[in-house]
Amino acid sequence: MKNTKCGFVALIGEPNAGKSTLMNRIVGAKVSIVTHKVQTTRARIRGIAMQENSQLVFVDTPGLFKTRRKLDKAMVAAAWSGAADADIVVLIVEAHRGITSGVEMILEGLEKRDVKDQRLILAINKIDKIKSDALLSLTQSLNQRLNFEETFMISAEKGYGVKVLQDWLSENLPVGPYLYPEDQIADVPMRMIAAEMTREKLMLRLHQELPYTLTVETEKWDEKKDGSVRIEQVIYVAREGHKGIALGPKGETIKSVSMASRNELKEMMGREVHLFLQVRVRPNWENEAERYTEMGLNFKDTK
Repeated sequence: MKNTKCGFVALIGEPNAGKSTLMNRIVGAKVSIVTHKVQTTRARIRGIAMQENSQLVFVDTPGLFKTRRKLDKAMVAAAWSGAADADIVVLIVEAHRGITSGVEMILEGLEKRDVKDQRLILAINKIDKIKSDALLSLTQSLNQRLNFEETFMISAEKGYGVKVLQDWLSENLPVGPYLYPEDQIADVPMRMIAAEMTREKLMLRLHQELPYTLTVETEKWDEKKDGSVRIEQVIYVAREGHKGIALGPKGETIKSVSMASRNELKEMMGREVHLFLQVRVRPNWENEAERYTEMGLNFKDTK
């Protein structure tokens, strides 16, 4: 019988550092949504990748940042909790931005952590956006701050250096049985992935603050006899004025969001998808424990 390895790898960093992009590339499928906007990832989404006799379970955490709202607090608590539970923590820093105040805050948090046997490595991402001498200087500065076991230079978007990082991770996981079936790519329910996909399309279409004051939930999931699936989702917005923006003129925005989300779900699941969206005004949704549970967050962390 082959000697298997399995462990949790937490990807941490500032919002937009490239955590979701890196996880999706290694997993080989889109299990975490990606947009150009910060704070896209809200929940701890676990992507699962197989490499030879190793099963890597990635925890794609929300970005770490200074909190203002209740939702922010729950997201940051989820990120640190994901890091604390991992066998290996990968700090992802954007090469061209360097040691920002946000990275400084994360370094301070990592210095205070009290975990035994946890391995810490550094991945400097977006290396195509910086000159090599500046990259060397950044690497030295970060390694002087914390005792990183290894440093990797990568471009998660373009794939540079990702295979080297993946090989190191799979080699250094603890020995143990697989936690998931070998063909499983995520441990969040499909209904949550579907809701996140619709939220991604909304974030790409809508501007300013609105994307941060809405949430999407899958209300009904109906498996049909012909193999297709009917999905009903609700987009919760905080104000009446936001409802019109989410719908768009003559419902154009919601139609295009529905079509884009449906097409991506169809491709991902390999079957016909019937997607129905509606927008509801729920002024206080950020104070409702049920909304946080749907996102995979803990409402207690908002206190």
